[in-house]
Amino acid sequence: MSITQDRFRQALGRFASGVTVVTTHEAGVPLGLTVSSFASLSLDPPLVLVAIDRRVRANVVIGETGAFAVNILTAAQESLSRQFATREIDRFAGVTWQPGAALGLPLLDGALAQLECRLHQTLPGGDHTIFVGEVVAAELGDAAPLLYFRSAYRGLA
Repeated sequence: MSITQDRFRQALGRFASGVTVVTTHEAGVPLGLTVSSFASLSLDPPLVLVAIDRRVRANVVIGETGAFAVNILTAAQESLSRQFATREIDRFAGVTWQPGAALGLPLLDGALAQLECRLHQTLPGGDHTIFVGEVVAAELGDAAPLLYFRSAYRGLA
């Protein structure tokens, strides 16, 4: 017996999670996308993982460049999450960002946390690729997080 994709999505929608935008760059041009599959993995060494659809350009670029950043969004950045979830070519239009000090990766201004990662390991994950990154630098903000639960953006009560 197997579960339908719709039922699987409904079940996963019951898991509240933070919202991230994963960024990288290709020949100096920033790339980014909203990613819900993010988790901390290890403290020693400091590892995180993200799962990215194999069909998107960032998947190829992260594999080639060996680096990515995770931008954890604040409650005030819902519009950024929506913008980076679209299929538009220039998701960075109107977005303010700075190159990270460690790896020069695009870091979104105002994010709750920004993690610059060197690619540690790549694993197959069905229709996604799992990228394990070693965190080499972290910048911290101080605001309420943006949450996603049951197909809707939420804040802390």
